Amino acid sequence: MKRKGRTKRDKLAETSGTSHIGRTVGERKCRTTRDRLAETSGTSHIGRTVGERKCRPTRDKLVETPAGETPGLEPVDKEREVFLELISLITEQRNPCTMDIDLRSTEEILEVINDQDKTVAHAVEKELPRIAAAVELVVGALRKGGRLIYVGAGTSGRLGVFDAAECPPTFGTDPQTVRGIIAGGRRALFQAVEGAEDRAEEARRVMRQLRVCAKDVVVGIAASRRTPFAKAAIDESRKLGAKTVYLTCNPSSTIDFPVDVAICPQVGPEVIMGSTRMKAGTAQKMVLNMISTCAMIKLGKVFENMMVDLMATSRKLVERSKRVIMIVTGIDYDAARDYLKEARGSVKKAILMIEAGVDAQTAERLLASSSGFVRKALEQAYAPNQGEKKLTRGPEKRKNGE
Repeated sequence: MKRKGRTKRDKLAETSGTSHIGRTVGERKCRTTRDRLAETSGTSHIGRTVGERKCRPTRDKLVETPAGETPGLEPVDKEREVFLELISLITEQRNPCTMDIDLRSTEEILEVINDQDKTVAHAVEKELPRIAAAVELVVGALRKGGRLIYVGAGTSGRLGVFDAAECPPTFGTDPQTVRGIIAGGRRALFQAVEGAEDRAEEARRVMRQLRVCAKDVVVGIAASRRTPFAKAAIDESRKLGAKTVYLTCNPSSTIDFPVDVAICPQVGPEVIMGSTRMKAGTAQKMVLNMISTCAMIKLGKVFENMMVDLMATSRKLVERSKRVIMIVTGIDYDAARDYLKEARGSVKKAILMIEAGVDAQTAERLLASSSGFVRKALEQAYAPNQGEKKLTRGPEKRKNGE
């Protein structure tokens, strides 16, 4: 039976710009809102015909555009500019290994995440020469009384703050020596602060407030490379004379601003597209661990593979301090406790007092003349009577500590 007039559904469809597929109006097939939006935005879904030709998605057109060039979409407003920038980033691509991850079992999801994480260490390994260059900059700065300053937003910023916070208890550094700056301030450590990463001028202001100077090293951390807060901090720091390092998980060829060292572990697309708290975050954490740990070793904060400049700020660290003294010297628990107290909590001094047979003041002088290196201080203490004697310990000296 032929229908009369238009149904209410057709009228609503015409006024709202949407009609249901297959409904005819005026002897033509109606277009869905998706088609209309596609025509105005330059995108149509695969297989849809418009004007007797098969349309290609805008994504395909953009892929054909050579890297570094802006596709011919006009007008290119700020919003679209960011969009075009994002789609060119490796960290924003889809991972072909996880296309059906939403269909997998719990165990299968965990397996694929674990498999992807296994690739991170190899990506970091390729950057070791650049990481070494960054370490040398940091060591040089700290020896001259300068600072190591991490700057980032979101996960990247938090990782910098966390690494900085660990240095005083682990290596006995002044809290002002290694600093972590996150876009949005302290609140951003616990929850996302809307728009914080875009505040370039705030980053510049913070660098000026910190009185960044030629003695400092500023490390910008941004998985995507493009974060305005991190880029502005680096630019301002260079103007103030500081050495700069940039840590990103996109190729160094995409860094379009000057830095002294670019560290770029390319971990590839994330398990979940764009979720750079995952592989990129893991890579960044590994690199920051390397920079701070290696720098502190080079500054004499470690003897053999033990921390000897730690701050005993908790019961755990007090007991660790005693154990280090026991391992190095072979004395028992009670003696280690007494020496640590006499050395006013300094593991380094306690070791020298025991091994070199000197008092606390002499141990302090030996350390000062050895730039804080326990091994050099011991060799210096042995030198007058025994030449360049190396510290050696047999099994009998280790039995109490290990």
